[in-house]
Amino acid sequence: MILSHRGYWKDAAEKNLPVAFQRSFELGFGTETDVRDVAGSLVISHDMPRGDELSLQAMLDILAGRDLPMAMNIKADGLAVPLMQAMAAQGLTRWFTFDMSVPEMLVQLRLGLPVFTRASEYERQPACYDRAAGVWVDDFGANWVRPAAIRAFLADGKQVCVVSPELHKRDPEGLWQALRQAGLAGAPGLMLCSDIPEAAVEFFGVGP
Repeated sequence: MILSHRGYWKDAAEKNLPVAFQRSFELGFGTETDVRDVAGSLVISHDMPRGDELSLQAMLDILAGRDLPMAMNIKADGLAVPLMQAMAAQGLTRWFTFDMSVPEMLVQLRLGLPVFTRASEYERQPACYDRAAGVWVDDFGANWVRPAAIRAFLADGKQVCVVSPELHKRDPEGLWQALRQAGLAGAPGLMLCSDIPEAAVEFFGVGP
């Protein structure tokens, strides 16, 4: 399963904007996006918000009831309850949170939110692994991700979302080849977050 990264953008200026979400959802891709708060309202923003960001509700309006996978990158503490309420109001069942602080993760787990913990070269023992619904597998440059590690997470009953290397400005072909050769393309519970989702679909021969 392929997720677009901050929507399916064709120009970097489109990231996290309506045009990118519209393109992603119309093609059947779920997406990763960034959630912050401004004056008590949830907004879509990777960086510190200025106040003119797209609201979470506006992004959900573009989603228009499609129950696509949604990876919600939590950029601030205290968002659990309003986020849970917003997603429940849309009837969404395939969303999850990740990248929050550990204290916020504990709050979200206590509330029953679908939390993904993080694994990377810096987090070989993911926090709250036993309680997490899934694992967000990232690689900041050590090239540590191996199919065996992904299989181990899946065998533990975890969903897994792998960050494709182009998100860190590296060539994705090596990892993509390793995943395909290991027979992981289309594996149940496995997702790939990509800046080039249509290319990933073509390479792996799987649907969105």
